[in-house]
Amino acid sequence: MILKEDEVVMCTVKSIEGATIFLNIEGTEQTGSMPLSEVAAGRIRNLREYVTVNKKVVCKILKIINGHPQLSLRRVTGKEREEIKERYKKEKVLRALLATVAKDVPKLFEKIREKYELWRFYDEITQKPELLEQYLSKADAQRISQTLAEKKEKEKIAKKTFLLQSFSENGLDEIKEILSHAKKEVQIHYLGSSLFSLSATAKDFKEANSLVEEASACLEKLAKDKKVAFEIK
Repeated sequence: MILKEDEVVMCTVKSIEGATIFLNIEGTEQTGSMPLSEVAAGRIRNLREYVTVNKKVVCKILKIINGHPQLSLRRVTGKEREEIKERYKKEKVLRALLATVAKDVPKLFEKIREKYELWRFYDEITQKPELLEQYLSKADAQRISQTLAEKKEKEKIAKKTFLLQSFSENGLDEIKEILSHAKKEVQIHYLGSSLFSLSATAKDFKEANSLVEEASACLEKLAKDKKVAFEIK
């Protein structure tokens, strides 16, 4: 994987040393660095809210100096963050699928990367499962195709984006308290600028949407009780 300036990548926090965070860049053997000023805009009250060792975060490559990537967390938009997280999720699923039939998954990944980005290959085989036969035996390809078909049948996703904003001194704690009441069946992701996504997966869209609507109503009520701004986008 060749890294480029302005590229958005998934990273894992390797260490925090003084005012510098070191991160491993997924899909490569490279380590990048990030100063505190690129973690978040303004004063950081609690660094652990943004980065902790082994935490996965989406970063933007600002510069590459002598082969060393300079990274930023705060310059990543909510849309970019969601896209990279979705790509990473697809690559993770692809790895798990191939591990059920292949003895050497890293070697197989290298072969696939000659023609495709891994997340894009996952998208391709969900539409054209016959592509698997270029890399696997016919029997193994059919086995994975069946698994993909079953997975596609099971997963129906409903999603909403909402704003949750507080201007009080304890605003961050209030927002955390509100979000903590979301049921485990729904997933919440921070998009930046006080925006969050709320999603749920179920066997049919009606069920998934019902989970999202229920969670949304609950969060709105809690926000109203605490006089925190809540708005569906």
